[in-house]
Amino acid sequence: MATKPLDRLIFAQGGLCFFCNMPLPKSEASVEHLVPSSRAGSNSDDNCVACCKTINALLGSMSLKEKIRVVLNQNGKFICPNGVGNSQPAPAAPANAAAPAPPKVDNYAVVLADLKKRGASRPRKVETLKSTIRATVKNAKGSITEAQLETLIKHLQVNAKLTIDGTKVSYSL
Repeated sequence: MATKPLDRLIFAQGGLCFFCNMPLPKSEASVEHLVPSSRAGSNSDDNCVACCKTINALLGSMSLKEKIRVVLNQNGKFICPNGVGNSQPAPAAPANAAAPAPPKVDNYAVVLADLKKRGASRPRKVETLKSTIRATVKNAKGSITEAQLETLIKHLQVNAKLTIDGTKVSYSL
């Protein structure tokens, strides 16, 4: 059976959003065409990336030049419009708007802070690490799916915060 384009892109990108480099659960992912289909862009993996649905909606059918300008205007730190990693307050909602959704918890930052705080008593086995992450996220008033847990661990590895060798975990915090 052939692999779906979104699955291929998420895998190739290590489970991270192409633009904001944050863990990207499949439920929040979409395919962004660098050169939009409306401007004769192809559906090949060379022209497509996986990104947050929010970013995809923001970039829409902008030309590649316009998309690069949006990224460059972030001055080196791309701030995801979905609020992950964003330290700026969200714009005020109109008076007749529905109640705002609760703010998203940045699970990566919460888990990283917890692991740093633990010092020498960090989990040394993968299963213990997973249990620790589940408890940490739950205490931060969130929840985490198995796919999000795996993506978060991959993100920690990609950023050289931890190394997994078989069932053993070591840290570089």
